[in-house]
Amino acid sequence: MKNLIIPKNYQSSLDPEATEKAIKFIKDQFQVQLSSELKLRRVTAPMIVMRGTGLNDDLNGIERPVAFPIKGLADQTAEVVHSLAKWKRYMLGELQIPAGKGIYTDMNALRPDEDFTNLHSIYVDQWDWEKSINKEERQLEFLKQNVKQIYASLKRTEYLLNEYYPALKPQLPETITFIHAEDLLADYPDLSSKERESIVAKKFGAVFIMGIGGQLANGEPHDGRAPDYDDWTTPTKNGYHGLNGDILLWNPILEQAFEISSMGIRVDKEALLKQLKIKGEEKRTELMFHKKLLDGKLPYSIGGGIGQSRLCMYLLQKAHIGEVQSSIWPDELRETCKKAGILFL
Repeated sequence: MKNLIIPKNYQSSLDPEATEKAIKFIKDQFQVQLSSELKLRRVTAPMIVMRGTGLNDDLNGIERPVAFPIKGLADQTAEVVHSLAKWKRYMLGELQIPAGKGIYTDMNALRPDEDFTNLHSIYVDQWDWEKSINKEERQLEFLKQNVKQIYASLKRTEYLLNEYYPALKPQLPETITFIHAEDLLADYPDLSSKERESIVAKKFGAVFIMGIGGQLANGEPHDGRAPDYDDWTTPTKNGYHGLNGDILLWNPILEQAFEISSMGIRVDKEALLKQLKIKGEEKRTELMFHKKLLDGKLPYSIGGGIGQSRLCMYLLQKAHIGEVQSSIWPDELRETCKKAGILFL
């Protein structure tokens, strides 16, 4: 309850029935826009992977995956995915997707260690996408180009939604602003990373914060990143490090930064070994996924995740993620929100 934000005089523009229809509209429209912009084709994805393959997303390394034994496999352990960050790159190789094209999928995950907030649920749904690239495209300008294409998909979806639901006035600025986490720290050295995010998101409306995961000038990372998918250590031409970042929007209802996507150019062999060493996770080199990467059997790639419920929450101008997805919530939280006009699905 301490993390709950109740906006003053909140009233949803859409009732629950209209909300359900609008959710489908957004999901249908956005994936068409995204696949067209990035040249992606849809694939079917797993909800579970085998433990010990290295395919599951380890997030910050402390979150516990939902796991269970499988009777038909001699009680070997399977895990419900946290995300498909590494599975997607593996599938690019399996499907022999050429450079310049990629895949996307509907990813459904469980993260039981998430804290309940207006933005967080133990159920996670996102569009996970991954695209094969050439080695020479592993640079900052290529990353920015892909961010702009994703942002164009967001803008068009917002425009189409407004055509069908005029009460939902567009909020996104015309362009997205790029800023490195190092510059953000230099501008606001006395603030926390989350406070810095909200200041810059409010100032520009939409920002892409680059260089997430690596140690900054203050000795701390802007935010945590697993060591084996995003590249957060490779030097860039501007003198900084990192080929990844987060897309953040300003949410005027909650009056805070609103993360809609985490993405980046993926590690090559050199970056993987460096980042595993930084995290003290060199033992992962023995896992199936990591062996394939180190042996040069996986394509160079760029990829990320875009929150489905997050996008619906933002575009439908909702105050809580429970208004756009069905999940499990504490009774006290549900009742408090209901009294404030925040109706969960």
